[in-house]
Amino acid sequence: MHAMVVRRFGGPEVLESIEIPVPAPGTGQVRVKVAAAGVNPVDAATRSGFLTEAGIIPPREAVGIGWDVAGTVDAIGDGVTGFAAGDAVIGLRDRPATALGTYAEYVVLDVDAIARAPRTVSLVEAATLPLNGLTARQALDLVALPPGATVLVTGAAGAVGGYAVALAKARGHRVVAVAGSADEALVRDFGAEVFVPRGDFLADRVRAEVPGGVDAALDTALLGLDALDAVKGGGRFVVFAAGAAPIPLRGIRVEHVWIRADGAALGELVALVDSGVLAVRVAETLPLDDAAKAHERLAEGGLRGRVVLTGQES
Repeated sequence: MHAMVVRRFGGPEVLESIEIPVPAPGTGQVRVKVAAAGVNPVDAATRSGFLTEAGIIPPREAVGIGWDVAGTVDAIGDGVTGFAAGDAVIGLRDRPATALGTYAEYVVLDVDAIARAPRTVSLVEAATLPLNGLTARQALDLVALPPGATVLVTGAAGAVGGYAVALAKARGHRVVAVAGSADEALVRDFGAEVFVPRGDFLADRVRAEVPGGVDAALDTALLGLDALDAVKGGGRFVVFAAGAAPIPLRGIRVEHVWIRADGAALGELVALVDSGVLAVRVAETLPLDDAAKAHERLAEGGLRGRVVLTGQES
């Protein structure tokens, strides 16, 4: 089968197409025929060598690329219940050091890393949900706030930020969104009650809207201290990248969300997509062989939604 890997680190040009045997599912696993794979910043961090330098991926001859997948179950291993060949599913590969990622024709995942695909959107659209949706959900689980609490979301127009706004709103939180001025209507549509344009003196402008500061901040834009200063003393703050945590001033609890696969939670996110609470967004689709071009588009920035690599079933 056809798959994309990196054997050396660098720019998009180091993405390499290889032919390998189709993997077999083991006990408690399923094999998915890939229809679509989302392209995420963590893929670029893997390709560039950043995750290896950070000690997250050990050195190895070849590293697979891709976390998000949507497709159909092709084969099941012993002990698998609840899924059968032909089922449309989405899933998350959360072990970045493996030799095969989701940029491939087939991928094997543990059965508890998948969920049935949404009924109301295509598999291409559904491929944008697992990594970003679960990251936003698990970040909100970390802050564990009651309904009525105020949550600041930076980068609210981005993939993780957009889901964070919608999920926080669904939990009954008051959402303060930070994004570019041109994205105000977009993030308000996600569920933001208060909009603060990104720029200088962010904390002062947030506190003008929320006297005393917000209860928690989900800093998807990695603003660090600028966003931390908007949080009230003893509040909560979540970071989304290794090495991005600010000093926990004023007794603020700083947490790092380390994403993990969770099929049950992913199923709940799927239900929110089908009910219209969560909107999935595709910026562009490209065939698997154009993975390098997809990484170039990611590097250009300004995307509203994810680039998705498509397979034979898309």
